[in-house]
Amino acid sequence: MTPAASTTLFAVVFALFVAAALVLIALTVRLVVAQARRSRSDWLAGQQDGVAPTDDGDDEEDEEEDQELTALVLAGGSTRGAIQIGMLQVLAEHGFVPDRIYGSSVGAINGVGFAADPTREGIERMTQVWLRIRREDVYPQGRLHGPWLYLQQRDAVYANSGLRAIIEEGFPYERLEDARVPVEVVATSLADGGERWFTYGPAVDAVLASAAMPAIFPPVEIDGERYIDGGVVDNVPLQRAIDGGATRIVVLLCSPPVFQPPATRRPVEGMVNALFIAIHARFVRDMAHLPEGVEVIVCTGPEGTTRDFDDFSTTEHLIALGRSEASEVVRRYGLGTVAHPAPPHPVPDLAPSNAPSNAPAADGRSTVDVDGEGNAVGPGAGDHGPEGAEGGAPSVSPPRRRIR
Repeated sequence: MTPAASTTLFAVVFALFVAAALVLIALTVRLVVAQARRSRSDWLAGQQDGVAPTDDGDDEEDEEEDQELTALVLAGGSTRGAIQIGMLQVLAEHGFVPDRIYGSSVGAINGVGFAADPTREGIERMTQVWLRIRREDVYPQGRLHGPWLYLQQRDAVYANSGLRAIIEEGFPYERLEDARVPVEVVATSLADGGERWFTYGPAVDAVLASAAMPAIFPPVEIDGERYIDGGVVDNVPLQRAIDGGATRIVVLLCSPPVFQPPATRRPVEGMVNALFIAIHARFVRDMAHLPEGVEVIVCTGPEGTTRDFDDFSTTEHLIALGRSEASEVVRRYGLGTVAHPAPPHPVPDLAPSNAPSNAPAADGRSTVDVDGEGNAVGPGAGDHGPEGAEGGAPSVSPPRRRIR
C-alpha cells in the first residue's frame, strides 16, 4: 500500500470514529435531558399534591415507614378479665380491627380469642363462654380445701385442666400464626425470670403459660422450658407494642392504672401488696416514657367489683362496666369505622355476697340506665361492689385515661 493510500484510509477511519463518538454523546445528552424533564414533572406534580416525590425504588419502603400501625394491648387481671369482654364488644360493634394484638395473663386469653374473629359474632361467642364459667370449672374444690393447700409439696393448688378445656372451647384455631390478626402473648420463664414472647406455635399451650398464676396453676412446659404467668414480668405489654412499631395503641386494663395498697394485717398480705405494686409500677413507668409520635388510648377498669380471684359471680356486671367505659372512650376518640352502633347494655346489679358463683342478683336485672354517652345513671350507677381485686383493693389517683 502506497503512503497516499494509507493516509486516505486513516482519514476515513478517523472520520468514522469521530462521527460515532458524536452520535454517542448526542444520545447521552438526550437521555439526560429527558430524565431531567421527567424528574421536574414529578416534582411539580408532587408540589401540587402536597407530597414530596421519592425514587421508584424507595416508594414501598417509605410507604411502609409512613404507615400508621394500630395495636391492641390487653392486660392481666384474673376474673376481672370479663371487663375486657365488654370493651371488646364495643370495639367490635364500631368496626375496630387492630393491626397487632398483645396480651398478658387473662389478656392473653381474650386477645387470642379476639384475634381469631374480631367481629360482633366472634366477641359474642367469647361472651357466652365467659358467662357459662363457674368457679368449679376453673378451680375445682376437693373433699379437703383451705389455706393448708398452699403449704403442700406440689407445683400449685389447682390443676389447669379446667382452664385448658375452656380455652380450647374458645379458640377456633390451633396455632397462633393462624389468627386473623397477628397476636403475641407473654409468659415468664422460670429458667432466668425473663420475658418469653410467643408469636407462633400451639395457641392453647402459649396462653396457658401466660395465664399460669403462681401457686394457683402449675407452670407450663414448652420446648423443655417451664413458664408461669406473663403478668409477673409484663402485665400490660405496652412497650412490646411500641417496639413492634405501633403508633396508636389501645390499652384495655382490668383495673385502675395505679395500685394503692391497702393496710396489711398479715405477712402474706404484705407479700401480695409488694407483688402488685411491682406489676403496676411498670405500666406507670412505660406511660411516663412514651416516645414521640406514639398515641396511647387507655380503657380502665373500675376498682372493686370482684370478691376473690376465683369468683365468677360478677361476670355479667363486669362485662357491662367494660361496655360503659369503652363506649365513652370510643365516642371521645373516634375508634373504629361505625359511628353509631347499638346502644350500650344496662349495667346489672351485683349478686349478693353470699350468693353462689354466677347466681343472678336478688332483684333480677338492674334498673340502672345508660345515657347517650354510655355512662351509667340512676339507682346503682355508682355501685361497684365490695373492694378487692387481683389480691388487693386498688384505687384511682391519676385520670382514668391518658393520651399521648
